Amino acid sequence: MRLDRLRRLGGPNVYLSRPVAIARLELEGLTGHETTDHPGFAERLVRALPGLADHHCSAGRPGGLLDAMARGTYFGHVTEHVTLELSGLIGRDVHFGRTVRAGGPGSYDVVLECPRDEPPDSPVVAGLLALAVRLVGGVLAGRAPDLAEGLARVAAEHERGRLGVSTAALARAARRRGVPVRRVGDLNLLQLGYGRHRRTVWAAMTDATSAIGMEIAADKRLAHRLLAQAGLPVPDGETVATSAAAVEALRSVGPPVVVKPLAGHQGEGVHIELTTVPEVVAAFAAASAGGGEVLVESYVPGRDYRVLVVGGRVSAAAEVTAAHVTGDGAATVAELVERVNADPARGEGHDRPLTRIALGAAELANLARRGHGPGTVPAAGETVWLRRNANLSTGGTSRDVTAEVHPEAADLCVRAAATVGMDVCGIDLRLPDIASPPPSDPGAAGILEVNAAPGLRMHLAPYEGEGRDVAGDVLDLMYPPGTPSRVPVVSVTGTNGKTTTVRMIARMLEACGLRTGLTSTDGVHIGGRLVHRSDASGPRSAEMVLGDRSVDAAVLETARGGIVRRGLGYDRADVAVVTNITADHLGVDGTETLDDLAGIKALVAEEIVRGGGLVLNAEDPASAALAGRDAVRDREPVIRYFATRPDAPAVVRHLAEGGTAYVAEDGWLTEASAGLRVRVLSVAEVAGAFGGHARHVVANALAALAAARALGVPVDAAAGALRAFEPHTRNPGRGCAYLVGANPVLVDYAHNPAAVTAMGAFVERRWGRGGVAAVTLPGDRCDSLVGETARAVARSFGRVVVYEDEDLRGRRPGEMTRLISEGLREARPGVRHRPAGDLKAAVTSALDLAARASRSCCCTSGSSR
Repeated sequence: MRLDRLRRLGGPNVYLSRPVAIARLELEGLTGHETTDHPGFAERLVRALPGLADHHCSAGRPGGLLDAMARGTYFGHVTEHVTLELSGLIGRDVHFGRTVRAGGPGSYDVVLECPRDEPPDSPVVAGLLALAVRLVGGVLAGRAPDLAEGLARVAAEHERGRLGVSTAALARAARRRGVPVRRVGDLNLLQLGYGRHRRTVWAAMTDATSAIGMEIAADKRLAHRLLAQAGLPVPDGETVATSAAAVEALRSVGPPVVVKPLAGHQGEGVHIELTTVPEVVAAFAAASAGGGEVLVESYVPGRDYRVLVVGGRVSAAAEVTAAHVTGDGAATVAELVERVNADPARGEGHDRPLTRIALGAAELANLARRGHGPGTVPAAGETVWLRRNANLSTGGTSRDVTAEVHPEAADLCVRAAATVGMDVCGIDLRLPDIASPPPSDPGAAGILEVNAAPGLRMHLAPYEGEGRDVAGDVLDLMYPPGTPSRVPVVSVTGTNGKTTTVRMIARMLEACGLRTGLTSTDGVHIGGRLVHRSDASGPRSAEMVLGDRSVDAAVLETARGGIVRRGLGYDRADVAVVTNITADHLGVDGTETLDDLAGIKALVAEEIVRGGGLVLNAEDPASAALAGRDAVRDREPVIRYFATRPDAPAVVRHLAEGGTAYVAEDGWLTEASAGLRVRVLSVAEVAGAFGGHARHVVANALAALAAARALGVPVDAAAGALRAFEPHTRNPGRGCAYLVGANPVLVDYAHNPAAVTAMGAFVERRWGRGGVAAVTLPGDRCDSLVGETARAVARSFGRVVVYEDEDLRGRRPGEMTRLISEGLREARPGVRHRPAGDLKAAVTSALDLAARASRSCCCTSGSSR
């Protein structure tokens, strides 16, 4: 087998509402082989990877995979399950997999769920797949390879790329509250919410955290000064830059003292309860090793506590105990440390609830002071302290004491956070007992530090006691109950009319005073201004709009290509619009049939908020049929049909059932419901509809009206926007007419059979005769679709100029001209057609043909640009 290529779908996709990776697997010599063709394979594979015995597969119960291998299954399917099992072994919590045929014999796409916040460029899934291919191949050859070393490398990469404990908890808390979450690259930085409600959080630091407060918290000397001025208990201390000054501070402050770096963090370089000059000199040397100043302060006896203050109240409190081991009378200190570190809750740095204990210089020095070393065997029950300062980052543990905090102790911590000016902070303090009022005697209690961006792990999963939803408290601070995290989102898909429809919807929202973000095939617009020119109908453009904090509403053109190649760029639109589903893009990205295309575009209808709006074309069977899909019905949508005629069967049924529809009735765009008709705008006044002759524009206007009304746009605002929707400025490249001499020239994006037919019918209705077509078609469509579109051109136009686009999209020069010309002649043997080198030459040639004719005529361009 061979892994050919790998791609990721980062948003909701046709396989799963969560991210997936799709690996193209070429079976090569195993093409057509099943597991039953290789006796003993399944047994050997399960011996190598016992967890496979519990895989459900399609049976929905443990052992399902074993049954499938016993019946006979292909090796792409086996590789999928091996990859999922290896994922579980490294702590990568994913469960979904699917293997589907991918064209030619032996080609399969293995679809694998990815963790939501795994970096998009993470090499982990590729590494797991490579190991899976290696294992399956080895077992087939009769020798199961040892994957331990390779799996350890992939596991380390997974650990490096995963969110930290605090950030991961914040992401989970946000999703529980329905707040959109997007990780920025491989950082512990999250973007929450959409548009003007977007917020940013980096671990426990929010975008509202005071920069001044953080500077104060980082400067221990300044923080102590401000706390003391506020009447809060802090240790006496002095800042020193030399060992002599440190010794002098020992004398002036009085032993015992604490020596620590002025700018230190995570408990590093902290030396406590020092009483002698040699101890202070040695501690100063260690604490100043980085070249900074050192703080010498009085030692406050008591227990170590960390209190988390969020938004002016105590969210959680923990008693912190320094790193230690307990003897059993047989194991050495080093062996006891190894046992403690075997706890899966312990990891490197902050990637687990607890940190592994190290036997570094500080730990060895502390052991030596107590008459121990790594090889010492402590007595049974003896506690051996490896650190004197209590900190999770140096291997300490925590015990939840939130319910024990005395109101006066809580008030002390809240006042400290307010004094420094922090919205979220951790207060380190020493007290005899946090359950009692803090003693008023000098030196009997003290606030040791105020920590900006405090770690949450000791509160989320304390070593002892109940975990606290502190991440939820941070989210409630950022999004108080009742505060929105989203802006209205409209997603528009379909074969034709998407761009015109999104532009119309955006114009209606802007008429209501909403600063609207718009994505379409010609770029990203914010507030009516083009900010990024590109084919912006995919997920990256959606993310650009939804990440803009000036946006009040978003209207997103959502094309097939973006869905297939990257998934959606949003989760849960408020309104989804499906303009129609007709033949286009067949033969591209594995889309072979109209049903395939409908399945892709159905995702837009499925990914709406519960009870959201769904706008469907009642005159298009494939679009109207989406209402009956189980995944659509599960969202309990409010369906609004649109149609250019009021007697469309789907409209008649919908109205009889009490629904709402938007139709062209008696010359008016009409909002229809059971027994009620609201006239919105006369068809003749719809800008760009040429007095109603351009029925496809009327259909687009109805779809846009339905979406806007679903968002609460008033009727008069919608009517005014449609009346002012002038094509040349609001809808360039779609149905724009120009007069060149005596010839009207119509420019449109029509490039598939349905669109070309609609344009031909419009030309006939508007000008009463056929015209001259200057046409090209996209080269990435299959030959049969190109031919079908060319035949549609011939049925509508008797004179055609054929040119080739600048982007051949994989075609050979002249190939598209030949295919189009063949299709023209097939449908209309007497058609007059001529080739042209490019668009400019084609338009010139078309105008020449029109000028020679006895009547005026039209020129329509199907350029893919």
